[in-house]
Amino acid sequence: MKTALIAACAATLLLLSGCNTVKGMGQDIQKAGEKIEGAAKK
Repeated sequence: MKTALIAACAATLLLLSGCNTVKGMGQDIQKAGEKIEGAAKK
């Protein structure tokens, strides 16, 4: 029982950190796109 609880907690932490990483990558891509768009308007 204790091992299953520890495994569930570890899996939850991995999933949450993975979502945060993808969110950060999306923000970086968005910023790069904004810079390209700004350069294209000039």
